[in-house]
Amino acid sequence: MDSEKEIVQNDSVVENSGIEDQRGQWFVVHTLSGHEKKVRDSINRQIKLDDQVGVYEAYIPEEKVEDIRMGTKKVTTRKFFPGYILVRMDLYNEDGSINEKAWYFVRSVQSVLGFLGSANRPKPLPPDEVVYVLRPPEAPRPKGQFKVGEVVRIKDGAFENIEGKVQSVDAERGKLQLMVTILGHLTPVELEFWQVEHVV
Repeated sequence: MDSEKEIVQNDSVVENSGIEDQRGQWFVVHTLSGHEKKVRDSINRQIKLDDQVGVYEAYIPEEKVEDIRMGTKKVTTRKFFPGYILVRMDLYNEDGSINEKAWYFVRSVQSVLGFLGSANRPKPLPPDEVVYVLRPPEAPRPKGQFKVGEVVRIKDGAFENIEGKVQSVDAERGKLQLMVTILGHLTPVELEFWQVEHVV
């Protein structure tokens, strides 16, 4: 990557002013669900105390999602891979053997369950996937991408638990027009995105 480009690091966008750190490869680390931030922060904190273990950075791939509730637009952050974080490290020595120091450095962090992939030989993320997950954040995308003709379930209001077919989608206002069957008759109902959910 070009040193003039911005890269995403932790929760902010950091502009590189010097030579970009190219050391290590990115590995996927499995964590307890809901403990991703705690694990990331713990690894990054320990790196500052001991930067000689071959572990360089922990990162949570996230995206911004736009939600409209009660007519108010709200932008939230959502994890790409809940239960996983990325760690840039030298997991293998030059002779191909496991770098025990780096391995135990990550494995000993509380709430880490292990590396994704083979228990003995985890594989690093391919370069194209690294570029994708580390790309600069895009504009927030609308939450709950609904399509005309899709069947959804109402989860709030007078028609709770009733299923209906999407007739129209107003992304600007965050509203859907549904056709639901009430007392044997098809009835149009307008609801906000947050009031419905996809039928799995």
